[in-house]
Amino acid sequence: MELSVRDSARILNVSEKTIYRWIKQGTLPAYRVNEQYRFNRAELLEWATSRRVNVSAEIFAEPQNGHAPVGLAEAILAGGIYYRVAGKEKTASLRSAVDLMPLPQEVDRDFVLQVILARESLGSTAVGNGIALPHVRNPVVMHVPRPMVTLCFLEQPVAFGALDGQPVHTLFTMLSPTVRAHLQMLARLSFALHQPEFTEVISRHGSREEILKACEAVDRRILASPSAA
Repeated sequence: MELSVRDSARILNVSEKTIYRWIKQGTLPAYRVNEQYRFNRAELLEWATSRRVNVSAEIFAEPQNGHAPVGLAEAILAGGIYYRVAGKEKTASLRSAVDLMPLPQEVDRDFVLQVILARESLGSTAVGNGIALPHVRNPVVMHVPRPMVTLCFLEQPVAFGALDGQPVHTLFTMLSPTVRAHLQMLARLSFALHQPEFTEVISRHGSREEILKACEAVDRRILASPSAA
């Protein structure tokens, strides 16, 4: 899963010079291996999403072990859309989100909450403009058959440690059965949050029908991109 400087520049649609500048500034998470910089794909996507750096559509062309990638609309249909979700602070709001997730009966919800909180302890999953993407650091076996994204609109905004300082009012809580599915869904959400039509519907807490329609438009745009063909 390690990426080179060239790989990272291609995924982030920037020059290699820009990658080195970000490393020098200490903003881009990088590792020095045998005198060369290497990057963790999940960390790179999380970093790009939190800083509104648009990822290349090329990432959606990566192989899925013979399986078609799950679209955003399908993942949100699987996870559900909920309004006026309770929680006066981060942990309480995340607990409410996990309680609402349509998980198989054998899945321990307390365990899911703990691994999501463990990821938050590494750095906030808030990406600005009142939105957060809670998820586990790496997928773990939870008998989840496919990626799911549970969309929760909070009853009241809560502090999430976002870079822009804004409290969070919307959670896209993600669970995936594999690392690759996790990365694909994270990239898909990152792409969606750069689409004005999608963010407009989310910012006003649109209806389920409006949200799913916006998700389908994102999925079509990804399929139509040259790199995803």
